[in-house]
Amino acid sequence: MFFVSILIVNAGNYLYNLILGRLLGPAAFAEAALLITMLLILSFVGMTFQIVTAKYSVLYNGRSFFTFLKFISQLAIGSGVLLGAAIVIFSQSLQNIFHTQSPIMFIVFGAGLPLYFLMSINRGVYQGREEFKKLSFTYKAEMFSRLFITFALLYAFSAISSSLIVAAGITVSLLFGLMPFQKKVVVNTTAFKVKDFDSKTILSFFALTAFYEFTQIIINNSDILLVKHYFDSEPAGLYASLALIGRVVYFVAWMFVMLMLPKVIRLKKEGKNTKGILMKYVAYIARLSACIVLGAFLFPVTVVKLMFGEEYISIAPLLWQYALATSVFAIANIFAYYFLSLGQYVPVILSALLGLTQIALIVLYHNSLEQVVVMQIIAMLTLLTFQLAYFFYQNRKSIQRS
Repeated sequence: MFFVSILIVNAGNYLYNLILGRLLGPAAFAEAALLITMLLILSFVGMTFQIVTAKYSVLYNGRSFFTFLKFISQLAIGSGVLLGAAIVIFSQSLQNIFHTQSPIMFIVFGAGLPLYFLMSINRGVYQGREEFKKLSFTYKAEMFSRLFITFALLYAFSAISSSLIVAAGITVSLLFGLMPFQKKVVVNTTAFKVKDFDSKTILSFFALTAFYEFTQIIINNSDILLVKHYFDSEPAGLYASLALIGRVVYFVAWMFVMLMLPKVIRLKKEGKNTKGILMKYVAYIARLSACIVLGAFLFPVTVVKLMFGEEYISIAPLLWQYALATSVFAIANIFAYYFLSLGQYVPVILSALLGLTQIALIVLYHNSLEQVVVMQIIAMLTLLTFQLAYFFYQNRKSIQRS
């Protein structure tokens, strides 16, 4: 049920992007795509809070759980306010860096950050308790409200900047993403004092998770931001459409991560073997990735025409290459989240190094969009090689120990 629900959510998000691309054209879509990329970056930061909350929702019960929830909620709201304020303060600088028409869209976007982090805490509890019906509803509420609000505003206020309308749609949709909100949990947490809570272990795991999610931000979004910086609006908009099509693998892989994490944590808590769960999800992603890359290789023009239209045909030859890079990243990501749930640090460091390598490669080699894609394939293949080597090394150590 959760899998089908998230497929619907991803389909809705794709529909949202596709309609925007067709409606606005490549140049205007480049600004909208920038906001969508910032939302993806925000989702990785929010995932830090969600993963930490999910883990300790499995490990804690009763008083300790409510005390933890109050602690992590305070941290989330405080972080959201600080980060949102920074975006508002530096909105003019962001406009200059990314060559947008107005800084107001950044101000509207920044105002929603505290809501997003609070929403992530809410989702983390549902994920940890494996209440997937409620968890899937929060995603559907956010997606459908954003879809409806954005296009209703674009239709009603065509004279207003499209990027400002997209920013407003994103911010308002976060309120709907809080549903169903756990009111009883909020009431219960007020009875416990955070100062009496041992937070050292939680903060250590939070720092590890935050660092890993930061590497995901670099790997998954630096290419779009760098292309927006180095290229004109037209090719930047074309590349944004390529990224949206090619990343379908990653978004589906993310569903498996959501299902895998609480299972791995629970099995480890019970002292059971966790490798079988990992191998099952790696097999799912590998088969799915192979089908998508093959489809992108055989029918690139058809896919681009169906999704974005004739204006975007020029990026069709790059579709299978971008899908390949994303597929390799998705498989490497499954291994990384598996090790993260077990509290192991080396894969996080590997991801960080390869994220920086990807940026360096694109900065050095960006003569064409094709060259940018090739640099990503090189970086992602290297990342997967290191993750596999670490997995087999750990597996060999555990066999020798036993």
